[in-house]
Amino acid sequence: MRAKKPSESRTVMTDLVLPSETNPLNNLFGGELLARMDRAASIAARRHSRRITVTASVNHVAFNRAVPLGSVVTVEAAVSRAFNTSMEIFIDVWIEDRFTGERTKANEAIYTFVAVDDTGKPTEVPALDPETDLEKERFAAALRRKQLSLVLAGKMKPADATELKALFTA
Repeated sequence: MRAKKPSESRTVMTDLVLPSETNPLNNLFGGELLARMDRAASIAARRHSRRITVTASVNHVAFNRAVPLGSVVTVEAAVSRAFNTSMEIFIDVWIEDRFTGERTKANEAIYTFVAVDDTGKPTEVPALDPETDLEKERFAAALRRKQLSLVLAGKMKPADATELKALFTA
């Protein structure tokens, strides 16, 4: 399988925040934003793997900034690293100022998707070949996040988490 570039799976979804999607403070419901992020991540994972993909976990979500009613919201999702059958998807959420058009990063998240065949069995995905500095940074950090997750789940011994150990030893 040929390694793919992050740009080959990158997904950008832009939408407007409507009144029915807001809380009593007139900000986008967190759950609505999570659904938008999940859809964008799903498309990115499918584009990368060319397989059916399922959400395996939501590893990180940061609601750093409220998204007000009427905002133009852009969700950008890209595979940050591909493992054997799973892919880490990094998601950036931007809001656009209605008057100036200036974009501000509002939130971010990291999801994990697994590619499956028609019977639901996990299947191999292509490797990822990062190009930009940001892609390379996210690619390297993905292995540390995966090792941490495996250690916390009891599926990896801390002594075997070489990437994590390297952070603490010189």
